[in-house]
Amino acid sequence: MDERIEAIRQEIAHHPSNQALLAQGYQPLFVAGPRARLVVIGQAPGIRAQTAGLAWDDASGQRLMRWMGVDEATFRDPEQIAHLPMDFYYPGKGKSGDIPPRRDFAPLWHDRLMALMPDLRLALLVGQYAQRHYLGSRRQANLTQTVHNYQAYLPDYFPIVHPSPLNFRWLAANPWFEQELVPVLQQQVRNALSKQPDSL
Repeated sequence: MDERIEAIRQEIAHHPSNQALLAQGYQPLFVAGPRARLVVIGQAPGIRAQTAGLAWDDASGQRLMRWMGVDEATFRDPEQIAHLPMDFYYPGKGKSGDIPPRRDFAPLWHDRLMALMPDLRLALLVGQYAQRHYLGSRRQANLTQTVHNYQAYLPDYFPIVHPSPLNFRWLAANPWFEQELVPVLQQQVRNALSKQPDSL
């Protein structure tokens, strides 16, 4: 356990904006290790993940592991893979799914945590919120075009669609994602996690 990372965790938990969540017994849900070489930046925990205190503890997480080509032990090893969603708390339900992560959350905490992980080689940007924050004006006109144009963001970032089962229509309409992009993603993940990355 890294004391600097845990100090930030406690600072987040006791931040005024999170007092109601702390009162419900929720802790900020993220995973960070000082020697992590890859970071997964998603949306926000679902209620199941928040309650269990385990990132990506659902069908989306299982699919994400398959796309990345890693087993669960690797996926959950903070010395290899960090998990920094755009908000570290379940945002609640809206009319059509979960409420989006708070816009002001990641700017407060991500840079400080990233600075404690100097060995990071690749950030996997899962979904539109992570892509909007990290790619900014470099994004394409929509998520599909941004993901299809993933090579423009390497070697630092790899944008992908969210692995939620609710995205089955998008995946059916874009077979290139699993046929062409996922193998490249798996190679990039292997490269990031290797002790001596290959030149791609």
